[in-house]
Amino acid sequence: MTMRSLPLFHRIAGQPVVVLGEGDMAEPKRRLVERAGGEVIADLAEGIDRGARLAFIAHNDPAMCEADAIRARCAGLLVNVVDQPALCDFTTPSILDRDPVLLAIGTSGASAGLAKQLRLRLEALLPADLGLLASKLEALRVRLRQVYPTGAERRQALDAALTAGGPLDPLASGAHERAEAWLDGAFRQDAGQRVEIRLASNDPEDLTLRTARLLGSADVVLHDAAVPLAILARARADAKRLVLPAEVPEGAGLVVVLLSAIP
Repeated sequence: MTMRSLPLFHRIAGQPVVVLGEGDMAEPKRRLVERAGGEVIADLAEGIDRGARLAFIAHNDPAMCEADAIRARCAGLLVNVVDQPALCDFTTPSILDRDPVLLAIGTSGASAGLAKQLRLRLEALLPADLGLLASKLEALRVRLRQVYPTGAERRQALDAALTAGGPLDPLASGAHERAEAWLDGAFRQDAGQRVEIRLASNDPEDLTLRTARLLGSADVVLHDAAVPLAILARARADAKRLVLPAEVPEGAGLVVVLLSAIP
């Protein structure tokens, strides 16, 4: 399935960002830019002269919005026009903030209300100290590389620790307090393993939760030629995909052997 938008996190701290408009539509955009550390510029010409890359446009007059959107886009700015998705180069998601963890929930402009309600549901699930876990893992990055020297070992170890019920389960409060003990080996698990899966169906919608989780964690996917591309697409983007009877590369972490539902 093709995405309507490519989600990106754009760093604007200390950068000029154009915000045009007034009233209830423009003010939230100003607050959003300031919250991300950007400098709000209320004049399009000034923003262009200062090298702004983004423009939020929120006039009450639709014709004025369209005119300013054309001017900004011709000057090379990416444009967001409030409540006019057809004029937008980008849309603003509903943001769940557990700094430095950010979850951005968007609908490509289809329904801001739906994005908001999804965010509110997720806020109830994610612990308030989730950001502390991210910061702790960042602080332990050097030690993590020492304990697990290869990329495959690190991915497998982190996948095992961060999975549901793992010592660093991100949905469990206090996970950051267990990070150093985990790295010291208190919860050590074998990094390398091989799992063989026979598909019940060649429809990706029929994948079990376990199979989807393993595909999303695998370093290597060994598969027979009949496994559809739609299922292989569920594997990690950087996972090696090899057609059986290929040999597993030395030092591989989690290896998933995927057999088609077709005998």
